[in-house]
Amino acid sequence: MTIPKNILIVRTDRIGDVILSLPLATIIKKYFPGVRITFLLRKYTKPIAEGHPHIDEIITLIEEKDKPSIVKNILQLKHDNLLKYSKFDSAVIAYPTFRLALILFLSRIKTRIGTGYRWYSFLFNKKIYDHRKHGEMHELEYNVRLLKQLGIEEEVTPQTIEFNLQVNKESKNKVEKEFHTLGINFSKQLIIVHPGSKGSSMDLPVEKMKYIAERISKEIDCYVLITGSAEEHELCQSFNVNESIINLSGKFNLSELIAVIDKTELLIANSTGPIHIAAALQKNVIGFYPKFAAASPQRWGPYTNKKFVFSPAIECSNCTRKQCEKLNCMESIKAEEVVEVAKNILQKKIMEKR
Repeated sequence: MTIPKNILIVRTDRIGDVILSLPLATIIKKYFPGVRITFLLRKYTKPIAEGHPHIDEIITLIEEKDKPSIVKNILQLKHDNLLKYSKFDSAVIAYPTFRLALILFLSRIKTRIGTGYRWYSFLFNKKIYDHRKHGEMHELEYNVRLLKQLGIEEEVTPQTIEFNLQVNKESKNKVEKEFHTLGINFSKQLIIVHPGSKGSSMDLPVEKMKYIAERISKEIDCYVLITGSAEEHELCQSFNVNESIINLSGKFNLSELIAVIDKTELLIANSTGPIHIAAALQKNVIGFYPKFAAASPQRWGPYTNKKFVFSPAIECSNCTRKQCEKLNCMESIKAEEVVEVAKNILQKKIMEKR
């Protein structure tokens, strides 16, 4: 097999998805130390890959009317706009869409690795036959399996995986200044509760999140930071915001959010990007996940040994999203049990520091 020289990794969806693709860079360089690795990402997820020791370049997907521009993206994948060949000899497409597959094909990238189960899979000339929707493995493990077509056979576990997620120094400084402005005492423990998920999965009911945040703030000497986007400000403000529960929604960009999470002891969230950021930074995480395969913790849970995952107590077979919504399964998760787990984690951290 020809040793690759320039590999493009394509992951143009959301925050958690990109986090779970970062280890590909480290694994590839383990087998091919001299290879150049480029990530193709959407603009808003670019901070996730910045500073990564094994990523040589980041290209931002060019979008027009919320769709990838075929012509403009092809041109930026060339050595030179006047030349007809790509600067990449291999592409690994972890997030396939027809437009992306077509862009890679028309860019004349010699080796194009992707799923074999889409109608447009003929545009890939190296295929992996995995039905991810069945959730038989973790998303990160599915990503790693794509590397088999490069001759890489790598078994990964939460103990061995390396994310190499970096904390930007400027973002860290801004966060520290903002915390001082808010009067946050750094001698206290910092906990994040991230109540939203933008519909990516089934969420723990907000009232249970509020109960968890309030109980923790009263029973542990800590600050509970409520995080979310600017669009989620009203949701986050609906928590019992006081001197111990602080609403940070909309205050920080993604790079700064990474710096915020890096300062915390524990993050509590639904299945969403921040829980994967926290896992990549080796923080304790508590997550809430439904049972149906496409959104289960087996497929999308935080990839770390420092996790506590809560799923519905309802026993069901052949679970689907529709059934989960109908039965209101997430309501069966007991908030009191979550609080006890959180308290045990925080008390253990206090003992470790003594």
